[in-house]
Amino acid sequence: MKKVAVVILNWNTKDYLQRFLPGIIDSISGMAGAEVVVADNASTDGSLELMRERFPEVPLILLDKNYGFTGGYNRALEGLDAEYAVLLNSDVEVAPGWLEPLLDWMDAHPECGACGPKLHALSDPDRFEYAGAAGGLIDRYGYPFCRGRVLQRVETDRGQYDGGPADVLWITGACLLVRMHLWRELGGLDERFFAHMEEIDLCWRMQLAGYRVCLIPSACVLHLGGGTLPASSPFKLRLNYRNNLLLLENNLARTLALRMPQKKALRIARRRIFLRRVFDGASALTYLVTLRPKAFRAVLTAHGEFRKLRRGSGGDLPTGKAEVHGYCENLWLIPTALLKGQRIFSKLKDIV
Repeated sequence: MKKVAVVILNWNTKDYLQRFLPGIIDSISGMAGAEVVVADNASTDGSLELMRERFPEVPLILLDKNYGFTGGYNRALEGLDAEYAVLLNSDVEVAPGWLEPLLDWMDAHPECGACGPKLHALSDPDRFEYAGAAGGLIDRYGYPFCRGRVLQRVETDRGQYDGGPADVLWITGACLLVRMHLWRELGGLDERFFAHMEEIDLCWRMQLAGYRVCLIPSACVLHLGGGTLPASSPFKLRLNYRNNLLLLENNLARTLALRMPQKKALRIARRRIFLRRVFDGASALTYLVTLRPKAFRAVLTAHGEFRKLRRGSGGDLPTGKAEVHGYCENLWLIPTALLKGQRIFSKLKDIV
């Protein structure tokens, strides 16, 4: 069995492989039991030719179509014989020594199911990067945010989150180290998501299964971001709205049931999901009146897909000794952020 496999899922990002893969390979050279693997979601941009010509030593997993982030990684990790796997985006730049702190933490803490490094912006290396910053949290209505990133506001990293490893709700899928036996026990990523927020769902399910999810501040990588789907993409918007609802349905009632009767947990969870859908409707109307019809349709389509994909929270909710960190019961993020402005970061330290 390998110690760790660093798995890069590629879909038409040949230029990123050419730019970032050499540094990733160099960073683990000399590490016993470590390997880099590239899984390809049926790219058509010459990625495979590049891999065979320039990186023939890197194992390739060839998929027959684009299964998205969820299906691609589920199939890529299915046959891995490794204790740990790192899900690493193709647009991430690493430095020597980035991986060792993560492995050391996991080896010393078998109760931890997943961990990850701080994420800095490749374009501005002193600032956190939107996708993950210093570890992710979520408010009572399911709006994700990070230590170091709230809505579109991003902090400069001044060491304010370097006090030591921190329990968080989620680690970004741009660089996420998972314990493989737990990955298999939980069935990997939920393929209904396709892409976006699937890592939040996985990390949340890990905590509900009794494991910790931790941010390791002594490790840091640089992320380019937005390489596959730009922020303006209606498809990306649709995935985010749809998957946010799936995320809540998968995990909210189960989380509430850890501290209250199951019937009450189900009732509160259903009410919050209903309110979240109302808030989404308000967002859709805003897109419409600001002449963004594609964004308006994306929200409507997302809600239609959620109705088709939903499974329901179920009647019997698991209870036990699990403890969920990073679900901020007393926070409604958007009005708080609007009221506090840039002071939101200091305000959050009192809440989370």
